[in-house]
Amino acid sequence: MKHRKRLTAAFAAAALLLPLAASGVSAADQIPVGQLVAQTGATAPVAKVYGQGIVDAFTFINQNGGINGKKINLQTVDYGYDPSKAISTYKSWKDSLKPVAIQGWGTADTEALIDLTTKDKVVFMSGSSSGHLTDPTGRSPWTSTPAPFNFFYGPSYSDGCRALVQFAAEEWRSTGTAQRGSTFLGDLNRPKFAYLGDNHPYPNSPKAACTEYARDLGFEIVPPIRYSLSPGDYSAQCQTLKQVGANFAFLANTAESNVQLLKDCAKLGVATQFMTNIYGWDEGAGQQAGDAGNGLIWVVSVARWGDDVPGMKTVREVSQVSDSSGDEKRSVHYIRGVCSAFLMRDAMQTAAEKGGVTGENIKAAFEQMRDHVPAGLEGVCLPTTWTPTDHRGTTTVMLYRNDYNFGTVTQTRVYTTTIPLRPDWLGW
Repeated sequence: MKHRKRLTAAFAAAALLLPLAASGVSAADQIPVGQLVAQTGATAPVAKVYGQGIVDAFTFINQNGGINGKKINLQTVDYGYDPSKAISTYKSWKDSLKPVAIQGWGTADTEALIDLTTKDKVVFMSGSSSGHLTDPTGRSPWTSTPAPFNFFYGPSYSDGCRALVQFAAEEWRSTGTAQRGSTFLGDLNRPKFAYLGDNHPYPNSPKAACTEYARDLGFEIVPPIRYSLSPGDYSAQCQTLKQVGANFAFLANTAESNVQLLKDCAKLGVATQFMTNIYGWDEGAGQQAGDAGNGLIWVVSVARWGDDVPGMKTVREVSQVSDSSGDEKRSVHYIRGVCSAFLMRDAMQTAAEKGGVTGENIKAAFEQMRDHVPAGLEGVCLPTTWTPTDHRGTTTVMLYRNDYNFGTVTQTRVYTTTIPLRPDWLGW
């Protein structure tokens, strides 16, 4: 409860960024940016943390000179993970805030806004890592519309799942079996792969790309299993996993529902090796799941809190914006938000030096980045490269294993790979 109050209070502090004109900062000295946050809704537990990272980062940037002296006027709205509310909020911003850029969240709302932000030339940087957002020109057969003003930090959901499948295939080949904890699964036969997730744009986003790659690597694909983004009783899904004999299973939902599914499966003795995406797990989930989370493999796109890298000093300073004590340990979702905000900062600074901070100039600045790491975040954020024809910022994927032992959670990097920038995987 204390943590939730702290988050709520910190988001309320975002209002300090809003009335800049009342503080003597003229509109000409502001850079208007909208933020869509799902503080409520099915993905709220991870969305709030990601959004807090962005709020704190922009506050910190303003406190340290802003963008060439101009302050970022950030307006944050809780859209409740509802695409229709995201659209109505954007339309109201167009008449009032007139943003040059937006920090967004979900897949459904981000994809629903592509046409509008493209028409208005507003850069949209999302929490969503949907592969559909990586095609700026519309040449991919997998995308229904080009997304020239869309960007996100980190590997796509599709590439994250491909890395997990690649890891699973190598584990199977090297041992002849899959291993979860001390339990050996299967035998030397063809391994079975199951894809689990809700029927929603976010969990559905990498399904076709990931299962196709798993098939290419020799997996037998079992029928997909649906489970809700909102936690419930998943005994039936776990029983199905057991019946089909799935050796590996990808969980496409967020951490809260994944924790419950693992607990239910543990009760039924399901021995499947579970894997999940960047929002499918975090440090808190490892504690909540207990023994049920042992051996889970998940995608991570940033350095973790306390890692001995130069940029962690800046992350700690950003964190103190909403936690003056400096005691709170931030999750990977928070740090991911910080990376997203600082990348936008750098693009805005370049835009300011090349004609002004407009959506078109921010876009052009992003597309000139080559292996770019924001100044101050060395070792924290992965090097990012965007081009006018390819918005896959990085295809480097880090995988961590979650282990729980008598109340202590350890999460260890076990695999790093770079997924090929195949032309036929653009937008997919």
